Amino acid sequence: MDKRRVRVFRDRLMDRRESLVGQVQQAELYSRERDAEATQDPADMAANAYTKELLVSMSDNDRQLLNLIDEALVRMDDSGYGKCIRCGQAVPEKRLEAVPWARHCVQCQELQERGLFNDDDE
Repeated sequence: MDKRRVRVFRDRLMDRRESLVGQVQQAELYSRERDAEATQDPADMAANAYTKELLVSMSDNDRQLLNLIDEALVRMDDSGYGKCIRCGQAVPEKRLEAVPWARHCVQCQELQERGLFNDDDE
């Protein structure tokens, strides 16, 4: 992949990363604020617990995505971006346009989704 295309993908990854970091920080701040509130009503307490659990789950997913983005940025620095981390084949550019943090080619991604290998096998 040429350097110009890598730069385009780097910009997209950095924009997404910045957005996710903001979301995670907002979720953590909201969670701390809700914890600080003294709630007397059991219904409010249940609603707050549900909201906190949802926010924690959301931020966990966001953190996982941040890790994938950071890994993609490292692969860019190591000239490995756009190559499957399992088989080394090129990841189709259309796949990278849809999922710029993609780690696998389409075939290896399908194998992973079917449970035929996991990332620890690499």
